[in-house]
Amino acid sequence: MRLIKRMIQTSMLLFLSISLGAQSSYSGVAGNQKMEFIMDLYSDGTAIAAYSSGSMDPVLLHGKTKKKKAFFFIEGKDRGKMPVIFSFKKFDANSTAIAGKWLDVATNHRYTVQLSKDFDFGNIDDQQWSNKEIIQPVSLKEKYFKLRLSKDPGEYASVTGVKVLDKKSNELLQEINLDCQLLSINNLSVGDFNFDGYEDFSVFEQSYSGPNTSSLYFLFDPDTGLYGDSGYSGISLEFDLDRKRIYEHDQCCAGLRHTNAEYQVVDNRMVLLKKTCFEYDEAISDYKEVDCH
Repeated sequence: MRLIKRMIQTSMLLFLSISLGAQSSYSGVAGNQKMEFIMDLYSDGTAIAAYSSGSMDPVLLHGKTKKKKAFFFIEGKDRGKMPVIFSFKKFDANSTAIAGKWLDVATNHRYTVQLSKDFDFGNIDDQQWSNKEIIQPVSLKEKYFKLRLSKDPGEYASVTGVKVLDKKSNELLQEINLDCQLLSINNLSVGDFNFDGYEDFSVFEQSYSGPNTSSLYFLFDPDTGLYGDSGYSGISLEFDLDRKRIYEHDQCCAGLRHTNAEYQVVDNRMVLLKKTCFEYDEAISDYKEVDCH
């Protein structure tokens, strides 16, 4: 089955457990091209990043930091053949600027890259700001996305909006106000969420107890060319394009109770087909099906 996997559960646990809060947005030049760059560093030396330059699609990168050096590459199956896209020597996440080399995979040429830090967005501090933007590493064929962030004193930054922009002209096509938790540098997914053949997008909304998460889903209207809120409601949704079904999995009580539901989409609305609930029974050391309350 071709599931649009929502890997948010694992990502959220990783983010909460080992993130340094070193989430930063940069801008600058690579060769003669303007560049946007965001990164999220973890305490185990791993990192994720994303960049956009010129008319290129935004690219998601994985990386590592060690002894004042940082390397970023495109994730792939064969680690031995993965080119280093960015290499930064004398790297310091606290510095206001970083310099290094960038590999343009389209031309296979390397260029000097000079980036200045625009802002940090992973810390709890006394700063207050609003309407700052970060590029998202996922995009559609003709459109890309930016998240609008705001921060209050003593709190983490939150997602207050999403911008949909044209890749060729950078024209703003649509802006949607939001009130969502900031997961990491990548809060957005794309897919056909109502199974009509058009690509839609979703924004991570919130994490709950355990692995439970929710997202907001925006469906493309071919008549207007805009995206509308689907009104979808559910925990940790997965989408099966082959069967045209939506699956929900909700767990609570330290994993002692699980609820599974199956939906179809009718007129862009989720219609419940089946719901099953299981509770852990200590007497049999296993789960048993129970009535869903």
